Amino acid sequence: MKTIVYYFTGTGNSLSVAEGLCRRLGDCELVSIASVTDSGMIRPEADRIGIVCPVYFFGLPSLVAVFAGRLDLARPRYVFAAVTLGGSGGSTALRQLDGILRRGPAGKGLDAGFMARMPGNYILMYGPPEGRRQQEILRNADRRVEEIADLVGRGHRAGLSFSLLASLVHLIMYSRFIAGVHDADRRFTADSRCTSCGLCAEVCPVGNIRLEAGRPAWLHRCEQCLACIHLCPMEAIQAGPETEGRKRYRHPAIGTTPVGPGRTPGGEKKGNSGSSNRGR
Repeated sequence: MKTIVYYFTGTGNSLSVAEGLCRRLGDCELVSIASVTDSGMIRPEADRIGIVCPVYFFGLPSLVAVFAGRLDLARPRYVFAAVTLGGSGGSTALRQLDGILRRGPAGKGLDAGFMARMPGNYILMYGPPEGRRQQEILRNADRRVEEIADLVGRGHRAGLSFSLLASLVHLIMYSRFIAGVHDADRRFTADSRCTSCGLCAEVCPVGNIRLEAGRPAWLHRCEQCLACIHLCPMEAIQAGPETEGRKRYRHPAIGTTPVGPGRTPGGEKKGNSGSSNRGR
């Protein structure tokens, strides 16, 4: 059975889940959601479709919500999603995705939805777990990916869980997040440690950064994946004084080369064929 797994990633958590699922499912193609944002309706030529992304404020990343609205599921026989999260809100993000898909041309939603806990790294509010705690979370995540792959391989179907409290929090927090997400980069600056390496522009999922006179400039179409802050090798990018002393994070499995436009999941440069892999 041919599978396509679409993913959105910034610091590598969701990419690691997508790669782990593809390895275990076999005959699987990884496609970055950021690489298909300008291609009109998306009609995947596969029997099975997966969507992997992080949870932002009890909902979907803006880019993923737009992508889901352009996905035609007429051909796939099985559709699943796996969301990565450091806290809560996985059920509401999955239900949001299911609702968007059901409003699509095929009128078909998720056959199953899964959650995988990962090290939280929303550096605008807190730092990531470190040391043994981080390692424990990552080990549990690897086991969770095995469980999800087994269920998907067996065609597991299940209704999505519902929480009234989580739905209310989604209604309040997510609407505020979406209203300001693209302008959130107005807080971002590069301090004196910036070496003009251009890495921030390279890893941005939506081409939101360009170098001007050797310094990063943000263009106000931010997705808040925060890859630019976390992956800067000099830790030079800040979003106000609160990020100055906080640890940066990247998933250890994605290696030392950034996952951004024009690179494959392993970090190597891609040629003219294949899809680019941008952003969390």
